[in-house]
Amino acid sequence: MAVPAGASAERTFQVGPEDTAAALGSGDLDVLGTPRLVAWCEAVTVAAVASYLEPSQTTVGSRVEIEHVRAVPVGAEVTVRAQVADVDGRLLRLEVAAGEDGGPVGNGSVTRAVVDRDRFLARLRRPA
Repeated sequence: MAVPAGASAERTFQVGPEDTAAALGSGDLDVLGTPRLVAWCEAVTVAAVASYLEPSQTTVGSRVEIEHVRAVPVGAEVTVRAQVADVDGRLLRLEVAAGEDGGPVGNGSVTRAVVDRDRFLARLRRPA
């Protein structure tokens, strides 16, 4: 199967205490931490392309560019959208946007590579 440009997904997350900059070590405030925003963006890009992959395939992240533009408090709901903007062979570039009732929270792009699961993992094995 081929991943088409335009493939997309959307998911809403609620900011919890474990998602804050203070909890993640990326600051000392109890607001949505940038590492969690990046993780949510990556999760939605995975969802956007998953149904187009063969069972033997998966995607791995290779580049993340996220601008975190506004603080969000614990309890807020953040909706993340991802859409495939460009397909170049095995490389997929997805545009991401995150927002909540108060407006934009973040935006950027995530590049993922389509890989064969077994071959990818085999490269990691070291001889005994």
